Amino acid sequence: MKPALRNAVRTGAVLLVFALAGTALLALTHERTDPIIAQSRQAEKIALLNQVFPAARYDNDLLASQQRVPASDLLGTRQPSALWIARQGGRFAGVVLEAVAPDGYSGNIALLIGIDADGTITGVRVTAHRETPGLGDYIDRAKSAWADQFTGASLLAPADRGWNVKKDGGHFDARAGATITPRAVVKAVKRALDYYARHRAAWAGQEPPTP
Repeated sequence: MKPALRNAVRTGAVLLVFALAGTALLALTHERTDPIIAQSRQAEKIALLNQVFPAARYDNDLLASQQRVPASDLLGTRQPSALWIARQGGRFAGVVLEAVAPDGYSGNIALLIGIDADGTITGVRVTAHRETPGLGDYIDRAKSAWADQFTGASLLAPADRGWNVKKDGGHFDARAGATITPRAVVKAVKRALDYYARHRAAWAGQEPPTP
């Protein structure tokens, strides 16, 4: 075999060994870290759910209770979204819904809404938005406590006309000069309560999974 060809074969063999070793190392790393990453994601998800539906109010595996619900005008969704059913002592305790306010100043505002068995809101969080920083982004809980004013509200409190910002004669605060965004969120939360009222009986009637 000519020296040039022999060197080429040797170089190719060395590169192949390194490639196989690198692939094996990546596979081993993925195998070891993937469960940790998945566990971390689950922890983040349950922490977010607990922000809108306190852990003290349910004792089932909330993540395992997830269901897919069809797209709905009341939820503002154009594709299936997620719902989690909370139970305590085997009894229906409420739900956590994904909803969208489609008419925000800069587009869709994604929401996570907790509602207890009586139809009372346990929490609201904005999970995604494109509102103007420093102006409309105060709806984000990381920016201000604005969303906390929904906690304890229901279809009866405030009454129907109260489901507006105060500038429009309603119950909910909004910052001057940035009312389009909160108007959209208030309407979306109210529609989510309407959706809950329509479907509550079906969710409450579902048998909890057998241990």
